[in-house]
Amino acid sequence: MDFNLFWSSLGPLLLGAVQGTIPLALASFALGLLIALLVAVMRISNNRLANGVARVYVSVIRGTPLLVQLYVIFFGLPAIGVMINPWPSAIIAFSLNVGGYAAEVIRAAILSVPRGQWEAGHMIGMSRNQTLLRIILPQAARVSVPPLSNTFISLVKDTSLASLILVTEMFRVAQQIAAFSEEFMLLYLEAGLIYWAICLVLSTAQTRVEKRLDRYVAH
Repeated sequence: MDFNLFWSSLGPLLLGAVQGTIPLALASFALGLLIALLVAVMRISNNRLANGVARVYVSVIRGTPLLVQLYVIFFGLPAIGVMINPWPSAIIAFSLNVGGYAAEVIRAAILSVPRGQWEAGHMIGMSRNQTLLRIILPQAARVSVPPLSNTFISLVKDTSLASLILVTEMFRVAQQIAAFSEEFMLLYLEAGLIYWAICLVLSTAQTRVEKRLDRYVAH
């Protein structure tokens, strides 16, 4: 192995992470959370149509591989005349995937809030939507932090799949350098170490956030 190449390629790989991997993960997670919140509310709705649509969406997302979802959007949609560039395609696919998984996390968190909280909102004259926004969701948010953090960490690693549709993120940079130098083992191990380091930082941040939130929970 050429360890000079290891150090010389470290900069481009880190740049790929900063300019590609992390922004892609952040944008997809933010949009995915909005989708998840909407779907979770639909899942607990008394409206059968909304509930049914949400169930089908979650079932499709959780029942099909992320790679297939990515390929359908980037390679499949052009067959029906819908052309989407690599970056938007990746964000759409990752957001929809996050939405499907995070929706169940948020739904479970909402259901974990005692029923009496809904009744308390009703007693002070709040509508169901007002109670959900002002009383239920703030409590559910605290419960959902650990699993949603794990979802985000998984998403950071999953962004490597975007290289398959030519999105220039960290793993794509590693592939390009490896193809030129033929040091595939070295470059892929280096990329893996960087993913690991990013996930360690995120895991540490998650632990601190959980401890901070735990201060506000009665024991």
